[in-house]
Amino acid sequence: MAKKSGKSKHFGQRGEHLVVIQMALVALYFFIPIWPDLQNGDIYRQLALLRWCVLIVGVAIGATLGIGGSLNIRRYLTPLPYPVEDNHLVDTGVYALVRHPLYSSQLFAAAGWAVFSLSLSHLLVTALALAFFNYKASIEEAWLTERHPEYRDYAAKVGKFAPGLGKLKK
Repeated sequence: MAKKSGKSKHFGQRGEHLVVIQMALVALYFFIPIWPDLQNGDIYRQLALLRWCVLIVGVAIGATLGIGGSLNIRRYLTPLPYPVEDNHLVDTGVYALVRHPLYSSQLFAAAGWAVFSLSLSHLLVTALALAFFNYKASIEEAWLTERHPEYRDYAAKVGKFAPGLGKLKK
């Protein structure tokens, strides 16, 4: 059995492979071409105001959750899903709204761009990212529950990626 300290764990036991997959998804999102390319079509121009509104809202929500989440857990911030030693359960600030604001921030911003660009390819990568973050969050939540038994009660009250959605059943 591994010692309590994260130092005794081998590569992958703290979720390093998940960080690699996450970086690959981010790279895929940035480098995948917009498909279908509707930029010269009438629908693209007709939906301009709606597209801009969705982009602004998605990026604003993403920035708020990302910055707020980073500031709320700055002492415990790590790219790994495995909790750092001597952490405390943070359930204030944006963590009172969603359990995984750093994942949510990426999803909201990605969805905003997918709608703005009318890109099915980006929408599909965003859906893939949602599935991936759901998987990564479930692993992280198992570790958090092990370390903080009160996490279950918190998860029953607070949505996973959006307020009110994905609450854990008691």
